[in-house]
Amino acid sequence: MPKAPVLVAGRTEAAWIDSDGEIETLSLAEAAKRVVLEPPVLCHARATAERLGQQGFAAYDLLELFAFVHPARFCLPTPRGLIAALELPAPGDLAGQAAGLIAAAQRLLADLADPARGPGGIEYDRHARPVARAMHACGWRWAPYALTALGEAVPEQSGPVRPVGMDIWRDLPEWSEDAPPPNPSHFPVDPAEARARLAELLGGSAEARPSQADYASAASAAFAPREEEDAPALVLAEAGTGVGKTLGYVAPTSVWAEKNKGTVWISTYTRNLQHQIDGELDRLFPDPALKAQKVVVRKGRENYLCLLNLEEAVRALPMRPQDGVALGLMARWAAATRAGDLVGGDFPAWLAHLLGRPRTSGLSDRRGECIYAACQHYHKCFVEKSIRRARRAEIVIANHALVMIQAALGGGDGGGENAASLPTRYVFDEGHHVFDAADGAFSGHLTALEMVELRRWLLGAEGRGTSRARGLKTRVEDMIAGDDRAEEALRRVLHAARCLPGEGWNSRIGEGQPDGPAEALLALVRKQTYARQPDRSSPYGMETDAHPPLDGLLDAAAVLEGALGALLQPIQELKKRISAKLDTEADQLDTAARQRMEAVVRSLTRRGEVQIGGWRGMLKALPEGTPDEFVDWFAVDRFDGRDMDYGMHRHWVDPTLPFIRSVVEPAQGVLVTSATLRDGSGEVERDWAAAEARTGSRHLPAPAVRVAVPSPFDYPNQTRVYVVTDVRKDDLGQVAAAYRALFQASGGGGLGLFTAISRLRAVHGRIAAPLDQAGIPLYAQHVDGLDTSTLIDIFRAEEAACLLGTDAVRDGVDVPGRSLRLLVFDRVPWPRPDILHRARREHFGKRAYDDMITRLRLKQAFGRLVRRGDDHGVFVLLDPMMPSRLAGAFPEGVAVQRVGLAEAVAGVREFFGPADEAGRARG
Repeated sequence: MPKAPVLVAGRTEAAWIDSDGEIETLSLAEAAKRVVLEPPVLCHARATAERLGQQGFAAYDLLELFAFVHPARFCLPTPRGLIAALELPAPGDLAGQAAGLIAAAQRLLADLADPARGPGGIEYDRHARPVARAMHACGWRWAPYALTALGEAVPEQSGPVRPVGMDIWRDLPEWSEDAPPPNPSHFPVDPAEARARLAELLGGSAEARPSQADYASAASAAFAPREEEDAPALVLAEAGTGVGKTLGYVAPTSVWAEKNKGTVWISTYTRNLQHQIDGELDRLFPDPALKAQKVVVRKGRENYLCLLNLEEAVRALPMRPQDGVALGLMARWAAATRAGDLVGGDFPAWLAHLLGRPRTSGLSDRRGECIYAACQHYHKCFVEKSIRRARRAEIVIANHALVMIQAALGGGDGGGENAASLPTRYVFDEGHHVFDAADGAFSGHLTALEMVELRRWLLGAEGRGTSRARGLKTRVEDMIAGDDRAEEALRRVLHAARCLPGEGWNSRIGEGQPDGPAEALLALVRKQTYARQPDRSSPYGMETDAHPPLDGLLDAAAVLEGALGALLQPIQELKKRISAKLDTEADQLDTAARQRMEAVVRSLTRRGEVQIGGWRGMLKALPEGTPDEFVDWFAVDRFDGRDMDYGMHRHWVDPTLPFIRSVVEPAQGVLVTSATLRDGSGEVERDWAAAEARTGSRHLPAPAVRVAVPSPFDYPNQTRVYVVTDVRKDDLGQVAAAYRALFQASGGGGLGLFTAISRLRAVHGRIAAPLDQAGIPLYAQHVDGLDTSTLIDIFRAEEAACLLGTDAVRDGVDVPGRSLRLLVFDRVPWPRPDILHRARREHFGKRAYDDMITRLRLKQAFGRLVRRGDDHGVFVLLDPMMPSRLAGAFPEGVAVQRVGLAEAVAGVREFFGPADEAGRARG
C-alpha cells in the first residue's frame, strides 16, 4: 500500500484519512488545498476533482487498479460501488467509505498476488507483468505496488517506454470461415409449443404471470409461413408492464429457430434492454459454451475495439508515454473481454470518462477506416467474429438502427455480409421506437461535418502524418494495379474530392471567405439560417425553412451538385472496374482478396450512390421544391454558443415507409411489441390506428394481427398520480423547491425528468447541497460527466439516491424495487415545435398528433415506476396546464389528482410511510 492519505468527497464535505490513520471531516475548499500537497488514494479522480472545483491533481485512483486487476468485470465507479464489487462490508457515511477504500486497495493487491482468486484465474496474468512494467515506465502510480504484488522487482528508475506485453492481439483466438448455412425451413410455431417452451424457461422459480402464456401464444403467429409475396406474418403485440414479454416472445422465437434451423433477430432500441435480453437467455441456454454458439449480440462496427487502432496506439507509446495508463488498461481489457464491445458490453464505460475517450472508447472504428481483409488482425477482429457467429446463431440480439441500415444497404455494414445473409424473422421489442429509429436511419444530411468526413475517407488525413487515416488510394491501389482505366478513375476521384470542405472550413465560413463549392453553399446556408432566426443569441441550434432560398443560394447549390456529380462518376467507374475484376479473375483470387474487394465495392456504393446520390437529390430539389414525402430544412448546430456544423437536412414525413419497404416486406415474419404501442385516447379503433401508423403496418396490403395483453398490476392501489397546480413552471426557484420537497418526502428513490438541459442544470445547482445534507445523494445527466448508463446503474444500486435527466433518459431506466419509487416531470412533454414536427403534425392529424406523442411519453415514463408485483410508485407533474385529455396516458382506475405542492408532498410522504418504515411493503 502507498503511504498516502485517503479521500472521499461528498457534495458538501469530504472525509480525509491521513497516512497515520487519523480521520477528519473537511470542507471541500480545505480538501482542495490538501490534494495539491499530497496525492491521495481515492475512487474516480476526475469526478472527485469536479466536486472539489479542481482541474485535476495527482492521485492513486482505485478504479485504475480495479481495471488492471479485474478487467471486463462490472463495478460502479463510486466508493460504495467499488467496495460492493469486491464483496467487502458496506460502508455508511463518508468516513466509512474512506476506510472501505483502504480495505479495497488491500483486497485488489491481494487478488493480484493470488490470481486464482480473480475471475479467469491465471489466464488474466499472462500479460499482467509486462503490461505493469510498461505502465511503470509511463509513470503509473500504482505500478510499483502492482509489480510487487506480482512478485516482480520494481525498477529504480522508469527508463525508456517499451510496450512489450501490450501486444495482446497475438494471443487472441482466430475465427474461421465456414460454408454458408442453408436457408431455413418454414414450419410454423403452434401456440401450444410456445406455451410448453415458456413453461420450460420459467421452471418453478419464476413469478407466476398467467397473462404471459397468453402473450406467448399470440406472438407465435409472427412465425407462420408467408403466403403471399411482400406480405409477411406481422403481429403488433402490446403487453402491459409486468406481463413478462421478453420470455413471452423468446419462447416462440426459440421454438422456430430450433424447428427450422434458422436465425431470429431480436431488435431493441436501448442498450439496457439488449443486456436484459441477453441475461434472460441464460434460462434458455444455461451452459455458457452452448449459449456462445446459439446467441450473439450484434452492434454496429463503431461499437467494437479496433485491434489495428490499438496496435498503432501502442506502437506510438515511446513518443507518447502519457497514453501509457489508458493503453495498458485497454490492453488488459482486450485480453479478457468476451466480445470486444465498447458500448454496453463488459467494457467499463467510466474508463472513458476517467482517462479520456481518444485512447479508450475512441479506439473503435468510427470513421469507416476499416481495411477488412487487408488488415493483419482481420481473422481476430471482434466485428468480423461477431458477424460470422451471427450467421450460425439461433438468436441474434441487435438494435433497430443496425437492422434498418443493414437492410437498406442490402446486407451488412461494409464488412463480411451480403444480401443472402439478411434475416427473415424479426422481433422488434420497444416497438414504440420503430418510428424514431427509422427517422434516424433513413434521413439525409448534407452538412459540413458529413462532407468533411467523406473528404477524409477519400483523401486521408491531409498533411497530418497519421497512418490511420489512409484514404481511398491506400485502400485500393494494389487491387487495381495494371488497370489503366481504374487508376485513371482513382486519380479523378482524388481530384474531384477537393470540392468538399477542407481543414479550417469553420473559420473560413464564419469569416465569410469560403473556399470551394461546398463551403460556398454552406456559407449561404448559414447566412439564411441566421437571417431568419428570431433569437440569434441563443446558445442552442437554429433552423429555418429551405424555401424561399436566399439570393445566390440556388446558383451555389447548382455548382455543388455539378461538382458532386463529377465526383460520383469516377467513383462509379472505379466500383465497376473492381467488380469486373471480381468476375474476370474469380479463379485467381484467394478468399481474403475477394472479401477485401467486395468490401471496397460495398463501401463505394454506400459512400457514392447512397450518400453522394442522396445529396445530389436534395440539391436538385431546391429550385423545384421538396417532394411531398420529404421535409427539407437548413440548420446551424451549436454547442455552448459556438457554431459546430451547418447544412441541409432531409427526413421522410413518414419514415415507416422506407422501413416497411426495406425491412418488413422482404421478411417472412415480424413481431413488433411494446408496453406502449397504442395511444390512450379512449377510443379503441383510434388507438390501434395510432399503433399502425407509428409502426408502418398500415402500408402493407394485409392487416397486422392485433394483440393486447393487459398488465397484471393493481395500479390504482400501487400508484398515485399528482398534477401540482401552484408551482409556476417558468420560475426555476419554485420548480427547484418542489423537486427538493418531493425527493425529501420520498426519502430518495426519485427520478426527475426535464424537457430542457438548462432547466435540469439550474435545478441541480439549487438542490444538490440540501439533499446531500439530508442523506440523499443526487446524480444528474449533463452535470456529473458520467455516461447515462453508468448513472442509471448507480441510481439502481443506491436506494436513497435521486437522479435528474432529460426526458429521453426515461427509456434507459429499468429499475425495479425501491430505488425508483417517485417520478417527477417538470412540465408536460409536448413535442418540440420544429420544422420536422410541423410537417408531421399536418400529415398525421394536427392536434391529435401532438396529443398522441405526449400521451405516449407520459405513458412510457409512468411505466418506469412499477416493474414488479410488489413495487409502488408516485408520478408527479409540475405543470398546472396539463389538459385532461392527456389523462389516458395513465392506466384505467388511476385517478389524476390536481393538488397544491404541499398536498402532493404530504401525499408522497403518507403513501411511502414514515422514514423509519421506508422499507416496509405496502399492501
